[in-house]
Amino acid sequence: MAVCRMKTLLLVCGLLAFVTCADFPPLTESVLKFMMEGISMMNTEPKEVRTVLREYDFVVVGAGSAGCTVANRLSEVPEWKVLLLEAGREENYLMDIPLVANMLQFSDANWKYKTIPSKYYCQGMVNHQCNIPRGKVMGGSSVLNYMIYTRGHRLDYDQWEAAGNRGWGSDEVKHYFMKSEDMQIPGVMEDKEHHNRGGYLTITHPPFRTKLARAFVKAGVELGNDEVDYNGATQTGFSYLQVTMRNGSRWSTSRAFLHPIYYRKNLHIKKRSQVTKILIDSNTKKAYGVEYVRNNRRYIVTARKEVILSAGAINSPQLLMVSGVGPAQHLKNLRINVIKDLPVGYNLQDHVALGGLTFLVNDTASLKIERILNDPKIINNYIQYHQSWLSIPGGTEAIAFYDLQRPNDKDGHPDLELLFIAGTLTAEPTLQRNFGISDEVMKAMFKGYENRDGFMVFPMVMRPKSRGRVMLRDNNPLHSPLIDMGYFSNPEDLDILVAGVRKCQDLLKTKAMKRIQAQILPTVIPGCGNIKYDSDDYWKCQARHLSFTIYHQSGTCKMGPEGDATSVVDPRLRVIGIKGLRVIDASVMPTIPAAHTNGPTIMIAEKGADLIKQDWAESIRTRRRQS
Repeated sequence: MAVCRMKTLLLVCGLLAFVTCADFPPLTESVLKFMMEGISMMNTEPKEVRTVLREYDFVVVGAGSAGCTVANRLSEVPEWKVLLLEAGREENYLMDIPLVANMLQFSDANWKYKTIPSKYYCQGMVNHQCNIPRGKVMGGSSVLNYMIYTRGHRLDYDQWEAAGNRGWGSDEVKHYFMKSEDMQIPGVMEDKEHHNRGGYLTITHPPFRTKLARAFVKAGVELGNDEVDYNGATQTGFSYLQVTMRNGSRWSTSRAFLHPIYYRKNLHIKKRSQVTKILIDSNTKKAYGVEYVRNNRRYIVTARKEVILSAGAINSPQLLMVSGVGPAQHLKNLRINVIKDLPVGYNLQDHVALGGLTFLVNDTASLKIERILNDPKIINNYIQYHQSWLSIPGGTEAIAFYDLQRPNDKDGHPDLELLFIAGTLTAEPTLQRNFGISDEVMKAMFKGYENRDGFMVFPMVMRPKSRGRVMLRDNNPLHSPLIDMGYFSNPEDLDILVAGVRKCQDLLKTKAMKRIQAQILPTVIPGCGNIKYDSDDYWKCQARHLSFTIYHQSGTCKMGPEGDATSVVDPRLRVIGIKGLRVIDASVMPTIPAAHTNGPTIMIAEKGADLIKQDWAESIRTRRRQS
């Protein structure tokens, strides 16, 4: 315990140095690199093998939210040898401090993707490009995210099933959500109809809560909304966040699903090993292994049974396409041999938010990173007990869900989320770079208000109608893909965001908000000055300028029945027309659920692993009879 506290103290000191030098990017990066490399996690995950075998039963590509879960569940079968390949590094203690989530995006644990320059979104960002953070680390994006755990509405999954995806209805997927869950929230964990205890994934409330978050939730209740368990019977209403956290620190999928099974000898792990190609026999149309790069050397490993692609909604379609599975003309243009013509990379979805919606308060109750790190009591409280401000996940604390079409339906299907953050964009010096906001926009927004306390609310489209696409830049698998998020290609999504602004303005009229004298930041952002302030068109303009991703990229390897021309995988997650190859991650979602996607991705992995066990059940029985 003393060693852990010393490591935490060193990391907090490093954080202070990181924030202090935030205006000097080269120095900032060097401080962060020192922090990342200098203090590693205790090695309680399965040991990395020195020598990879030539052949395994299953090769799992990507140790993110899905891959860690799949690797755990497949290695439950002792007769199977499983290899888990991850392009990134191991976790460390810095990654476990909830407040520093956004700082991790500057590290080598992030792929650091960007969208293509756009005329329709991200207009207030540098070069009109949004940052698209994706985890390149054991645990994947569950290490970079804000730990928010939401399942979504039952209609999300009933609609998947109605579209031809048999077995993916709400009753079926509920079992897999509960299978993972270790619910630790008093009053919630007693609801045994909707929650479970004892699973690998711990769900709890952060141990610290600001008065601003309390005001937000009280304001929502004051307006007639329920305070709900949004992962329980109904979703619409206000709530404090349920998060993947244990003892005040991040509970990534690596910590949850790999660390407890460190003793399993049939699970091998290889880090810093980037898969560059899925090996597919062009005659038999069967995947038989992968090619990967480690330390600038190329290796091949084969799979007796299946290759499982769990690289996420950006990397999974990229790998399929460079391997010859994708839109035929696109691949031919890049001189890639087409093995199977499938709509890989289409159907890209995300929960886009209107960024920069800021509220000022006449109180020193908001998050300011320098104030926190200069207070020895706050630091000591976290070092000793893993509590205090440092246990707030990236500053996010509370959430509200609305069904705008059926506002009086207590069991509504949310199309709008309000995400509460206990600070402003000036609360921490790296936030501007974190979102990629241009200097011009940042200075105009906060001129004269740089040091004011306040909070933000992100109005977010939960069931977007807009679609984007992931494409290859060229035929080199080591080059980043082209990402067009397609935000606001359907203008109805902008109407949802405007409605979100109006809901926030309604909250300001409550007694709870008046007690903290909350008022909206009155500045106008560059590019929208010719539009009447506070009109619907003004807020639509701000959304096009400050288009914030919430890291929920999904849908690019769409699941659907085999006769559906838009599908890439079938309802058993098998790549259509290719034997021995499945995709199990957020990319298979036909439509994005009204949920932060980490929880649904783990659910998909749980169910996907069971589908594999079912399909290979006879081979398991045969091997056991022979032994």
